[in-house]
Amino acid sequence: MKRILAILVCAASLHAAPKFSKVHTIAGTGQKGFSDTLIDNPFGVIIGPDGNVYFCEYLNHSIRKLNLKTGKTIVIAGTGKAGYTGDGGPAMSATFNTPHEIRFDKAGNMYIADMGNHAIRKIDTKTGVVSTVAGTGVAGFSGDGGPAAKALLRQPHSVQLDPQGNLLICDVGNHRIRKVDVKTGIIDVFAGNGERKPTTDGAAIKGAPLNGPRALDFDPQGNIYLALREGNQIFKLDSKKGTLHHIAGTGEKGYTGDGGPAKQAKLNGPKGVAWSRDGGIYIADTESHVIRRIDLKSGVITTVLGTGEKGDGPEPDPLKCKLARPHGVFVDKKGKLYVGDSESHRVRVVE
Repeated sequence: MKRILAILVCAASLHAAPKFSKVHTIAGTGQKGFSDTLIDNPFGVIIGPDGNVYFCEYLNHSIRKLNLKTGKTIVIAGTGKAGYTGDGGPAMSATFNTPHEIRFDKAGNMYIADMGNHAIRKIDTKTGVVSTVAGTGVAGFSGDGGPAAKALLRQPHSVQLDPQGNLLICDVGNHRIRKVDVKTGIIDVFAGNGERKPTTDGAAIKGAPLNGPRALDFDPQGNIYLALREGNQIFKLDSKKGTLHHIAGTGEKGYTGDGGPAKQAKLNGPKGVAWSRDGGIYIADTESHVIRRIDLKSGVITTVLGTGEKGDGPEPDPLKCKLARPHGVFVDKKGKLYVGDSESHRVRVVE
């Protein structure tokens, strides 16, 4: 009996809500710039296959790598100037336009939501060569059923790979999620119908309206967690049932509800979402200047970083550290929380 209880306690602890005790800066100084130490508006952040941190710099139009052992950052893509050049050549010589998010496939190739260029671009991990895999550089909505590289997107903000390696794109300006089959290169609509209307709980994924699909992440079962920027809500897309399920946000703008049901809480322009092994999802509640956690079992929402007031620190107490419009959020295998604290010009980690 004691052994059974011990096993149950151990299992429960794997999904226990984390108790973050400190936050500290790992990149940036709080001053914007473009140098070894200065960064400008970090957005999407992720741990790469090599164990280092990668992040987008929105206003430096570049991608950086932070070596966690040395603490040094280097630019790996982009020149620091906005543009749409370089396909077929090295990433360091290519230009990007307000990149929002990066992801890696199983082979280590990098995919970038090049928002201002209305395109998804790829950096080959072996050659370092840049190419466009979806979009043409022109804003619009066309191309479904054909080659993704000839299709039109409108301000793609987020990109993710499903368990089969296909690309899912938050085509936020078209209020749709588009899907690219990586084997055929064909693009099609995965979710959303282009309408900026409320999403009905339990609706079919195909054909339901999505008001500003801004960011998405997968769990190990292939379910998607989606942040609606204009909709001020979080939905779960059930991969088996093919349905959408409301898990957070009333749809009204605000910053309320901590300690209670996430469905009754108010969010304000959520722009990042990350699934975690601790049994929750983390959201960048951007215009509330906080990172919040939704416990998927209890449905309770809490703030884990930030005060609700725009600012920069102080560290190390997570609940006393002000943020300034955070966009990127990522949880690693050890449970550390990485945040692109955009207008504080810092990447922070919470432990």
